[in-house]
Amino acid sequence: MDRRDKLIEAGLALSSELAFSAVLQRIIELAVEITGARYGALGVIGPGGRLTEFVTTGVTAEERAAIGDPPVGRGILGALIEEGKPLRLPDISADPRSVGFPPNHPKMKSFLGAPIVSRGEVFGDIYLTEKRDAAEFDEEDERAILILAAQAGVAIENARLYEEVHRLAVLEDRERIAKELHDGVIQALFGVGMSLQGAALMSPDEELARRIEGAVSEIDRVIRDLRNYIFGLRPGILADRQLDQALRALGEEFQQRSGVVTVVDVDAEVAAELAPMAADVLQVTRESLSNVGRHAAASTCRMSLHREDDRAVLEIDDDGKGFDPLSAKRGDGLANLETRVEALGGSLSIESAPVQGTTIKIVLPL
Repeated sequence: MDRRDKLIEAGLALSSELAFSAVLQRIIELAVEITGARYGALGVIGPGGRLTEFVTTGVTAEERAAIGDPPVGRGILGALIEEGKPLRLPDISADPRSVGFPPNHPKMKSFLGAPIVSRGEVFGDIYLTEKRDAAEFDEEDERAILILAAQAGVAIENARLYEEVHRLAVLEDRERIAKELHDGVIQALFGVGMSLQGAALMSPDEELARRIEGAVSEIDRVIRDLRNYIFGLRPGILADRQLDQALRALGEEFQQRSGVVTVVDVDAEVAAELAPMAADVLQVTRESLSNVGRHAAASTCRMSLHREDDRAVLEIDDDGKGFDPLSAKRGDGLANLETRVEALGGSLSIESAPVQGTTIKIVLPL
């Protein structure tokens, strides 16, 4: 099969793949096959021009583990990110921009790189090294990889749209379930509790009345648990509003659910600049408030969003029992929160002390 046929087959293969992570892996495998490279990688560019994902082929999982952390976009990779155009080198180490390889990294000499464009912006780059049957990559390899990169951009957009449609379908289903639980089950339980309370008041038997009151208390607990469940089930409930309005509504909902007096102070301009990541900002805010409700035993809470230089700062502080961040074991809630914030290119810090309350500070790029 000649190269032209391989490119046609590559386009068909990419158009049939819908899973986002699978699309990235398939792109780099096809790039290696079409150019005859020994090694290949696809780097996804995140905030600040740093690589947030790095998909490879030709290197085993054991070899990747021995190399250590994936690259962040320095040296030759950084040059490709900055220039945004194809780059072909006979010897990587001879280029003045090269920063060398980490220990345990396979030896690599010839190099070919090309950008992938999706939604009108550079999504990432294809990196190929070690031409198998020649000393270096040639112009034909470069033309082929540019064609594949164009096909890859379409495939990535297709996969993104598919996942977005799937996500919206899940959110709609969650909304429906949450509404049915709130309007159906909770209201039914509330009605049963009211009836039992009436029966307890009318009962001449004090022991029976006490047991009925105990049952009513248990129903109230179940209602609270269901409301907590609904609160976590509705990540998309505010998606149709502007972020500043959504954060205010989230604070009101948290106050109603938890009984913790919640003050919201949001800079609308900063919220507007965070619009592209609004759903994620809402989710980290929701998780932070949920931690306050579950662990802080607080009476008041403050949620604020403001600007510090070129960063957005989201703070959630409470007047609860606090803890020692250095000695306390982090649960899944804080660990998940930290992971989500890092995925957004941000950072998370926690200030707390016993009986002094807690402040969660999330810094995000604008």
